[in-house]
Amino acid sequence: MTTLRSRILAWAGRMYLARTQRKGFDLSRMSFLPESVLMPLRRDGLNPVGELASVREREPISKLPVPIAANVWLVTGYDEVKAVLGKANAFSSDFTNLVGKAGAGAEQNPGGLGFADPPVHTRLRRLLTPEFTMRRLGRLTPRIHEIVEERLDAMEEAGKNGDPVDIVHSFALPIPSLVICELLGVPYEDRADFERLSAARFDLFSGANASFGAISESLSYFRDIVKKQRADPGDGLLGMIVKEHGDSVSDEELAGLADGVLTGGFETTASMLALGALVLLQDPKHFAALNDGDDVVDRYVEELLRYLTVVQVAFPRFAREDLEIGGVQITAGDVVLCSLSGADRDGKLGPEMEQFDPSRNVPSHLAFGYGIHRCVGAELARMELRAAYPALVRRFPAMRLAAKPEELEFRKLSIVYGLDSLPVRLNG
Repeated sequence: MTTLRSRILAWAGRMYLARTQRKGFDLSRMSFLPESVLMPLRRDGLNPVGELASVREREPISKLPVPIAANVWLVTGYDEVKAVLGKANAFSSDFTNLVGKAGAGAEQNPGGLGFADPPVHTRLRRLLTPEFTMRRLGRLTPRIHEIVEERLDAMEEAGKNGDPVDIVHSFALPIPSLVICELLGVPYEDRADFERLSAARFDLFSGANASFGAISESLSYFRDIVKKQRADPGDGLLGMIVKEHGDSVSDEELAGLADGVLTGGFETTASMLALGALVLLQDPKHFAALNDGDDVVDRYVEELLRYLTVVQVAFPRFAREDLEIGGVQITAGDVVLCSLSGADRDGKLGPEMEQFDPSRNVPSHLAFGYGIHRCVGAELARMELRAAYPALVRRFPAMRLAAKPEELEFRKLSIVYGLDSLPVRLNG
């Protein structure tokens, strides 16, 4: 047990270093783009920059001045984002739209759900969805709670002398990583590179060669895992799909699905755990309220998901045909970027949507996306958040920030928003 724990801690440390070096999909090298293009990826602390709200109020669908031939539209209104994401027949998410049918990087097509259109997407989602039903996920519930408690034990040990403890490093990163390992059925000896692969996989804008190289490495890793599962299928997601579908699903498809589960469920949940903890720590009443039962926890989790919307922009959509959205004419071939963080703060949803208010009637937020590409692992993420937040409060009811809010380092430009560290003192 000691060897396993030290292995996990060493792994988390290495991956944390790799993650902070990458700044979590940091796009700061894209200085050639106009500020209006980068604006949806900027925040002022926990909040989208004020300009995003101004653009949404003025033009819920606005054209971006980008140096490419096609029109690029930014969609910031709640209704308009739902309209785009809900029209799978009118918009394509296929990976080849980014690289061309035979362009550089086409051979590194990550597959999976995020970059696939029907009927391929439909078939793959049918393979994956049964593994994310509450019945199937129920088998993970005890292990999720065990992982949370193990991380709390580690935090308590690290802070026993009154030293600050970093929630990002000690709590937010390891929990979703280990949960996804359990879900996929990845053996312990293969877990050392898990976080690094996740952080690298979405680094799509640091240059084509680096991006495709990261995709290639990730898929190569999962091909090896799939081969092991073919030979001896376990009780995890990959093993169950192999048992139920056999050779009707290819190794490439399985590797792509596994890659999508890792990258869709790790960085996003880790960011939610860290940023959500910050929101709670900024108001002692909110922090203490997580002890008030499951109904309260559920309300807090949903409002945190809406308020933070850590996946700031959905994968780009490419118009297949001429159509009208929200009174704006979109032409076939146009690129459409949907601001999820902007849509979830839209005043159409209710009053003071720029504020965190768990007492409100939570609207149907878009933190997990919408339509056929809505995150298949949404309920797993909720399970992790519902387990982690109240456990953190129960274990450390006097926890306080060990740094001033203005001293915290947020990501400057990111698809998935987050913190590089969150130092706290466990006993006030």
